[in-house]
Amino acid sequence: MALALDAARAAASHDDVPIGCVVVVDGEVVATGENRREVDADPTAHAEIVALRAAAAARGRWRLEDATVYVSVEPCVMCAGALLNARVARVVIGALDEKAGAVGSRYNVLADPRLLHEVPVTYDVGAEASATLLREFFVARRGGVDRG
Repeated sequence: MALALDAARAAASHDDVPIGCVVVVDGEVVATGENRREVDADPTAHAEIVALRAAAAARGRWRLEDATVYVSVEPCVMCAGALLNARVARVVIGALDEKAGAVGSRYNVLADPRLLHEVPVTYDVGAEASATLLREFFVARRGGVDRG
């Protein structure tokens, strides 16, 4: 999760929401990603999508059934769908996203038996650090106003 938090900090450095993602296979980092929507002017450039694309390219295949994905903040619906479609083995999440989370908060895409398969999820790994990064980013964007 520490590497996902580093990627989140990199996202914040170019004014993107600080979310980072790391794809690991057999204990080895295969790819990392950070939110890049602002810098790339791409609505799909979420950390998870960036990392999944890089992992697929590095491995030469789209199926990542042996990968564990570490993400600093709970994935949205788009990213949860991408994780599901990549057939990842496991997802580890830092902070929950009560507003847009799709892996337990608002929805639970990775545990819906009606979909392709289900993905085991571990929650609250580095949650405080992830939540602090988000909170500080948005307080700074609001000119120092903390809306709680």
